[in-house]
Amino acid sequence: MFFALTEDQQEFGAAVTTYLAERFDMEAVRGVFEDADGDGNPESLWKAAAEQGWLAVTVPEEHDGLGLGLVEAQVIARALGAGVAPGPWRGTVLAGEAIRLAGSDEQKAAWLPRLASGDAVGAVGLRGDAPGVVPAVEYGVIADVVVVRTVDGLGLATGAQATPAGSYDRTTRLATLNVSDVEALPGSVAEGAADELIARATVLVAADLVGIAREALSRTVAYDRERQQFGVPVGSFQALKHALADIHVGVTMAEHAALYAAHAVDAGLDDAALAVSVAKAKASEVALQSTAAMIQYHGGIGYTWEHEAHFFYKRAKRLAGLYGGVDQHREKIAALTL
Repeated sequence: MFFALTEDQQEFGAAVTTYLAERFDMEAVRGVFEDADGDGNPESLWKAAAEQGWLAVTVPEEHDGLGLGLVEAQVIARALGAGVAPGPWRGTVLAGEAIRLAGSDEQKAAWLPRLASGDAVGAVGLRGDAPGVVPAVEYGVIADVVVVRTVDGLGLATGAQATPAGSYDRTTRLATLNVSDVEALPGSVAEGAADELIARATVLVAADLVGIAREALSRTVAYDRERQQFGVPVGSFQALKHALADIHVGVTMAEHAALYAAHAVDAGLDDAALAVSVAKAKASEVALQSTAAMIQYHGGIGYTWEHEAHFFYKRAKRLAGLYGGVDQHREKIAALTL
């Protein structure tokens, strides 16, 4: 069976990539990275996410969305990872997914159109149970609605007290939330929506990591084709090109794993849980390898603050453990297959 993105899906991803290259390049990323007082959500990028349908990708059409699936969402996530783009895209999409999967008709009508249009910012805080303290919530300070874990399932928090939390990865902003009031998502208990949401979140993080890995590798290969040592390009050295070839194989495998995992979750396939763990384990591993190689194979400049290599490495380092690291997912793979 031939399994790949359709032409429309490829064009969707290309549109995101083109926008970032032309209107939100590495200098714009650096501006967010170095802005200690900003909220990490550039207005121009957020407006584009709304206007071009990035936020509406999985929202049903009856709630002003595109009605597409996780496969299309991971295409966007991959492009945003490649651009190390800031902003609460993933949290907003996942908040919408939680409400779509488990919300009441009233909750869907109230929130899904606003999340799809960018009028509301969403976030997810799935560590710990609410009410209580919920740590490391991406863009928790500016979120209008946060999906949290409860004893019984999932709930919506809209008035949480947020305290900014530091992170070495300044392509995002983290916050600790003190949640007191939670509005239950009624379908989250009987339908297992919490596990479904975590699976979808894991796939989107894996796709982001895949985008990071591919872009880091591409930039490294391009640089080592031009950098001269002993009168020849350093990329011609056997030790270097073999190492980069191995990373290329790993990145390609991770790309396919993330794509299949998205399809498996969308289609409710029996191997969806296995596919998600394979994708996250491989994406985490190869993103760390590729970004570390980016620093090393750029020579002395790769270690400097002025070069963008650390943007990729820090983002990969943070996301590699989010929703389970390599070892945790390999244990899941073993449990599901042995």
